[in-house]
Amino acid sequence: MNIRALIIPVLCLTLFSCARAPRDGDYTLTVLSTNDVHGSWFDSTYVGGRIKNSLFAVNTLVDSVRKADGRDNVLLIDAGDCLQGDNAAYYYNYIDTLSPHLFPRILHYMDYDAVVWGNHDVETGHKVYDRVNRELSAYGIPLLAGNAIRNDNGKSYFPLYKIVRKGGLKVAVLGYQNANINAWLGEELWSGMHFDRIAPRVQKDVDYVRAKEHPDVVVVGVHSATGTGDGNNPEAEAMDVLNSVRGADFVICSHDHRPFVETRDSIVLMNSGSHTRYLACGKIHLSVKDRKIVSKSYEAGLIPIKAQNADPQMREHFRKEYETVKAFTLQEVGVLNVDLRTREAYAGMSDYINLIHTLCINQKPAEISIAAPLTYNGTVKAGILLFNDLFTIYPFENQLYVVKMTGDEIVRYLEASYDRWIVTASTPGDHVLNIVQRDNPRTMQKGWSFVGQSYNFDSAAGINYTVDVTKPRGSRVSVSSMADGSAFDPSRTYNVAMTSYRASGGGNLLQEVGIDTDNIGERVVARYPEIRNILYDYLMENGSIDPEVIGNPSVIGSWKFVPESLAGPAIAADMELMFGGRGDK
Repeated sequence: MNIRALIIPVLCLTLFSCARAPRDGDYTLTVLSTNDVHGSWFDSTYVGGRIKNSLFAVNTLVDSVRKADGRDNVLLIDAGDCLQGDNAAYYYNYIDTLSPHLFPRILHYMDYDAVVWGNHDVETGHKVYDRVNRELSAYGIPLLAGNAIRNDNGKSYFPLYKIVRKGGLKVAVLGYQNANINAWLGEELWSGMHFDRIAPRVQKDVDYVRAKEHPDVVVVGVHSATGTGDGNNPEAEAMDVLNSVRGADFVICSHDHRPFVETRDSIVLMNSGSHTRYLACGKIHLSVKDRKIVSKSYEAGLIPIKAQNADPQMREHFRKEYETVKAFTLQEVGVLNVDLRTREAYAGMSDYINLIHTLCINQKPAEISIAAPLTYNGTVKAGILLFNDLFTIYPFENQLYVVKMTGDEIVRYLEASYDRWIVTASTPGDHVLNIVQRDNPRTMQKGWSFVGQSYNFDSAAGINYTVDVTKPRGSRVSVSSMADGSAFDPSRTYNVAMTSYRASGGGNLLQEVGIDTDNIGERVVARYPEIRNILYDYLMENGSIDPEVIGNPSVIGSWKFVPESLAGPAIAADMELMFGGRGDK
């Protein structure tokens, strides 16, 4: 494989001095990285046996690079979000809690050098990530998060860095967690710590590590999105780091699922995207004379992962674990009496979003539910439901909160949500959905896609209302009554069911209404387990999902886009642009 055909060389002519430099000569270090794997460990789906991208296929490519460049010259790291997103992760996080966790064993098999802690790894809770950390540490693989600070002593909860020896070079790998954790997750999941902003502290940490360890190469891994470099977004600090840090050679970023590479004179930024679709590959070439580094040059790029190239030996090594997870997820859990298509939620009320609302509003003391479609474009066919299907219906480990909101806050909240979802239209030929013609690397959507993230398109249940697509924000949402026909009072306080992600500030919708999510505990009146578990319990109690039950207007109310003569044709045309006649994924 010709890796150099995939990368862009850049020469840095500046002379470098480095204490304790390696012996005179020329050196090349290859840095490989994955991120946002989201449980893509196995190469086969559990239903239908469809081949998919996986760490098995990553291993094939990594081995080929190691063979070409020399195993001792290759550094392999991951930038976080490993422990969520697939049945295998769920099984070893919550079901089999006694056997050694599968993820550390896979990383040990692949000979990873370090892992950065991601926000969805935090989402699993202390019991899971503390266990994974212990087992990774036993293999000599650190879980890095230098900005996750303990409240009791001010020290890092996880290590800041690791020193790795590669091909005669001393390499320092620093790692940082996303600084915006408290905006998505309840404090019970990360109790005992807080999270510093990354960019303001990286330079101090790099200087500290360079002074203490005298590394030849410094790699900074951040579980933070690429961003714009304006310093204003705690969720996207990678470009801020790239623009400000001195003395680092690589910045590995993640979180936004955006494949991206930028190579500058003296530093490289790499983001492999997500779900093992690409492997990020960077190289640094060093020349040493008189025990000083006199030149460095860089090159970097993204190498596509071919799902069909899964490592057969690795597959066989973990076959027992795959079969165990498969058996667990193929268990029957109930009957579905209607096809659920997640994309239908973008056009209005649908059986899919009605189900989510029904689950949420039935948790006492909830009176109103706020929920968004979390699977972008999935289908669960009517018939016997398997546990595997529950991951399509609800893919995340979000807990359910019940939060106090006034009627006025609810209406303003919905105005903020629909402002992300739709645009103002005046004729049936106008767009109503807020879409743009572009390829979306996050969803792998070609052609047309939403401008914003669809997991922030919240609708409400428990009330009857309309959304006027001809009006601007602030005058679109009109609530006529509660679902049972009683009056809706803007001044009254209601109990509103929503995800822990939303209640903690995810999507910034509550903040736009003026609700302080840093102190959301003052408004929380009830907390429930993960919503997928609520769905499972619903099936155990009721046995089936029926459209008449989940769509009962006296429970969930109703809403629609108006005027229907304009909104209906316009939205249908927008949906055709985005999804055409293609089947759901």
